[in-house]
Amino acid sequence: MSRVAKRPILIPSDIKIELNLQSISIKGKYGCLSRIIHNSVKVEYLNNKITFSARLGFSNAWAQAGTSRALVNSMIIGVSKKFSKKLQFSGVGYRVSITKGNIINMSLGYSHPIEYSLPPYIEVENPSPTEIIIKGVDKQLVGQIAANLRSYRKPEPYKGKGIRYSNEFVRMKEAKKK
Repeated sequence: MSRVAKRPILIPSDIKIELNLQSISIKGKYGCLSRIIHNSVKVEYLNNKITFSARLGFSNAWAQAGTSRALVNSMIIGVSKKFSKKLQFSGVGYRVSITKGNIINMSLGYSHPIEYSLPPYIEVENPSPTEIIIKGVDKQLVGQIAANLRSYRKPEPYKGKGIRYSNEFVRMKEAKKK
């Protein structure tokens, strides 16, 4: 039995929730998100609380209930606060800039600049030429875009050059000695 699914989600007053059979849509001050809940999960919305429980006849129903609760909770946090990921570009000549139309230009030591176009509902800030902050209401999408950008030049363990998350620790190796 899932311990996560047993805890109800308390809904803040500024968030509106619509529940239709197995789909849930959440509206907040930063946007609207919707998701289809697995049919083995029963969702109830009463007195500003959402509860999740398993339906009989499904072997993995409690696991699905816990997953659904975690996803809905992150949707509520996203539409009320937004999620953000900060990337740092470290290396000689590694730069990042944002152009109009939500396009990220990166120079990462390749012979050509790399352009990455963002979806319209993702916000990007560029506080310095070597930092970028990705913000959005969808936790999965923000994390996926950050991972896609990082995949162009992952931090290498000898000099530490590459794109890293701001809270990421890169273990450095020693160079080979003669």
